[in-house]
Amino acid sequence: MEKGEIKKNLIAIVGNDGLLTDTLMRDHTSFRVGGAADFLVLPETPEQLTAVLAFCRKSGEPFYLMGNGSNLLVRDGGYRGIMIKTRAMDAISVKGTQLSIEAGAMLRKAAAVALDHHLSGMAFASGIPGSVGGAVVMNAGAYGGEMQDIVESIEVVTERGEYKKIPGNACHFGYRKSIIQENPWTILRINLGLSPGDYNTIKSEMDDFNRRRREKQPLDMPSAGSTFRRPEGFFAGKLVQDAGFKGYRVGGAQVSEKHSGFVVNAGGATAEDILTLIKTIQDGVKKQFGVELKTEVIVIGEV
Repeated sequence: MEKGEIKKNLIAIVGNDGLLTDTLMRDHTSFRVGGAADFLVLPETPEQLTAVLAFCRKSGEPFYLMGNGSNLLVRDGGYRGIMIKTRAMDAISVKGTQLSIEAGAMLRKAAAVALDHHLSGMAFASGIPGSVGGAVVMNAGAYGGEMQDIVESIEVVTERGEYKKIPGNACHFGYRKSIIQENPWTILRINLGLSPGDYNTIKSEMDDFNRRRREKQPLDMPSAGSTFRRPEGFFAGKLVQDAGFKGYRVGGAQVSEKHSGFVVNAGGATAEDILTLIKTIQDGVKKQFGVELKTEVIVIGEV
């Protein structure tokens, strides 16, 4: 399908304000690198998202669904197809101890709403810089908590456009994985089950976690959070540091001086710089310690 025709169809779904063409993905990802995507669609409701997905599948156009872009690396050649960013889908409603959250809502916003309603269980996620949908896909966690601890159910649309509601105990959660990674489904909404709590106690816990995060992590530099998954029996950051890579640099990409588990954009990095540095670290750690480091960062796009 010609680009003009694709644009016309997408505008019919999300309007002019909901579509960007030939936009640099460095402006939409936390690493601040990446070439242009042909189209970036910004649906505002689950209904718009479902319609965009239906168009993509019917037309056969390549597409990729992203949340806040906080664990995504788009290569320098950009993305030939339709990027779908759910960031504008961020409605949250509260009923008793349950939060019903659209997939694009930020974790910090959901944690703040939970705090306002004196609900405990989300403090661990209050500083994670991602969307709730993305956090469920990856079963994100921190400070002893994971999304699987609080997910009551998720609402998805399948590759056939069918709606499904999946109980939390059927989401196949594991370390940085979920049922969404096993199926071509898209999360529309997440329902969290929290517990009544004391406002000041919850606030103190959130403040403590966020203070520890600021002290230990390079939050002042663009990154995609922890670069590597934790290998069984090891800590990724310690392996990287012990292999001699603390502060190691390739172009504008650098292993953080503050925390060796983070690769950061130290200024003017390209996606290629970051990928070269990651591969160098993986090879070095494998050679010295026999441990394979797998990335938490998702890599897409053209070279």
